[in-house]
Formats: sequence, structure tokens, C-alpha cells
Amino acid sequence: MFNRLLLLCCLLAGCFAQAQAEEYPARTIKIIVGFGAGGVADSTARIIAQKLSENLGKGVIVENMPSAGGIIAAATVAKAPADGYTLYIVSNQNAVSPALMKSLPYDPVGDFAMISTIGFFDLVMVTDSTSPLKTVADVQKAAKKDTSHFNIGTIGIGSTQHLSAELFKSLANLEVPTVPFKGTGDVIAALRSGTVQIGFETLPGVMAQIKGGTLRALAVTSEKRVAALPQVPTLAESGLPSYRAASWNGLAAPGKTPREIIMRLNKEVAKALAAPDTRKRLQDIGIEAKGSTPEAFKTMLESEIVKWRAVVERAKIEKQ
Repeated sequence: MFNRLLLLCCLLAGCFAQAQAEEYPARTIKIIVGFGAGGVADSTARIIAQKLSENLGKGVIVENMPSAGGIIAAATVAKAPADGYTLYIVSNQNAVSPALMKSLPYDPVGDFAMISTIGFFDLVMVTDSTSPLKTVADVQKAAKKDTSHFNIGTIGIGSTQHLSAELFKSLANLEVPTVPFKGTGDVIAALRSGTVQIGFETLPGVMAQIKGGTLRALAVTSEKRVAALPQVPTLAESGLPSYRAASWNGLAAPGKTPREIIMRLNKEVAKALAAPDTRKRLQDIGIEAKGSTPEAFKTMLESEIVKWRAVVERAKIEKQ
């Protein structure tokens, strides 16, 4: 009798989940971003939200929740109802946080249902356009010649930019300071004033300055050259063959969101990313549109957590 009741409950639960998926979405969907307006994650979310709204016929809004390196936003989504109406922009920072924090108020993998990656974007080593530094070899030579007057600028400690700089220093055997700033604008100002000699920043964050001629790109962190800057070599080409760092973002939902809804959203994200106007808007800010299956996204996140934990340990960054 008990087994029959259990089977009946399972069947009813399955029917309910199927019904939810068939009528989804019935109201406005919210995408939470753990960073401020105007950043890469925010821009990505708004581009995708607009296309999803057009295709689904329901409003898709973006809510910025910039606090504690995205931890507050992640915790909020992890505890949200698992009904597909609260989504989350997952970024490389979600892979870094487990290595930086003594504890997190959520499981970075288990508390989320991955939907799809959205885009990948590289980082770039830049200097002021008037700097005598023209190549990575020039950087290494200058940094080793005068360690007390050579600084590397990035945004905050533990950011992908900061860890990419630490990875560079480790592979290039450099002992120079990395100076953390609050935001990309501060890094650019420091480069322009000569406070720092080089900076590591996401390509979307400084593409306008590179194109405008105020900053010089010395190398990109990707495995191959970037289509938008074909003349700029990779760090691997520039004498550090094992160097590889990139950033990315994707879409996730609370962990217990029904599979049917996850797959519906996966299908819609794939459709949005296939649209020429969406791809162009992302490409214009330096993002390569690239979706995935939920399973592939989860596997990638797990591997990124392992990778950045090793970088943090190598750089001896104290956990907070």
C-alpha cells in the first residue's frame, strides 16, 4: 500500500512539473546580477533579457545586487523559489569565490541548476599609449630591472583580473606589486598617470580605450588571438606557453528548479544566442557568444573552481 502511495505521489509530482513547464512563463522573469550597472555581467544580462523577453512574450527584467563580490546575489538566488522566475548571471567570480572565502552561505555548485553558458571573453594586458613598453618581453625586462618602481594594476583582490595578473607574475618569475583598485575606471586612470605600468582587465572593459588609442594592448590572455584585435599576440605566443586565462558568464536558476523548465530556458538561450543581432551586440563589447548544455556548464564550473583554487594558493592570497 505504501509503495503504491509513493508511486502515486511521484507520478503526481511529475505531472505537476510537466504542467509548470507547459505554462511557463506565466509572469515576469527576474535575472539577478551580482555586480553594478554598466559592467560586463550587467551588459550581458540586459542583452539576453531583451531577447528572451521578445521570444517568450513575457517581461524579463534585470536586478543589480552589487555587494560582497557577488556573494549576496548568489545567496539570494540559491534561496529563491525554484520556479524559474528568479535567474542568476553566473560568472567566473563564482568559480573564484570558493578559493577566497573561508565559507560561503551557499554551495557554489549544488545550490544552482546551470542553464547555459552565454559568452566568453578574454582579458588583456594593457599599458598607456605613451609608455615605452611595446611587448611582453619589454614588460618582463622593465619589471626585473626596477622592482620598486614597477606596479601592475587590476580591480579588487580576488577578481579574475587580479588572479590573472598573479598568474602572469608566477609564470614570468616577477616580484612586483599588484595594486588593486575599486573599478576599471580607476585602473585606466592609474595607467594614464603612470601610477601603474601595466594593467590586466577584461577586454570588454577597455576595448573602447584600445580602439581609441589611449591604451596599448600588449597581449591577450586567450589560447588564440582575438578576432577584434588580430595584431595583438597572446601571452602564450609572447614567451609564456602555459599561460591561459579567460572569463565567462552564463545563466543559472535555484538548484531544485524542475528539469523541464531548465531545458525550456536552455532552448531559449540557445535561440537568443543564435540571433545575429544578439551575437553582434555581444561581439561589439568583446564577448564571444557561446551556449552549452546544462551538464557541460556544470562540468566547466567545477573545473574552473579547481583551476582558480590552485592560482589563489600559489599566490598565497589569504582567505577572507
